[in-house]
Amino acid sequence: MNNRELKEKKLALPQVKKVLESIGEENLDQFQRRTLDYVNKFSKVKLAASKKLLKKLVKDFDLEKSEAVAVINCMPQSVDELRIFLAGGRKIIEIAKLDSIVALLNENRITK
Repeated sequence: MNNRELKEKKLALPQVKKVLESIGEENLDQFQRRTLDYVNKFSKVKLAASKKLLKKLVKDFDLEKSEAVAVINCMPQSVDELRIFLAGGRKIIEIAKLDSIVALLNENRITK
């Protein structure tokens, strides 16, 4: 039996897209191709912006990395939508901070 050590890493959709594209579409299995198709359809931010957002949300707004990734993947458009992703947290975030997060997301959103 193979004893490989596996690591779990939280990735935003644009980061998943980069990983799958680096493998090459011709080398992807069926599940990976479906994942790439999903990521292409539902990514709402570019790779560089997602990295910047992740750092800023974790550092400046004191979000957990998993919360920040969920926020980046869905890119909520209002404070009410944003609260859904932060409801399970142990901390209460001020409305001004939530407004700032939504404004930051809006600055980095891909417009279609």
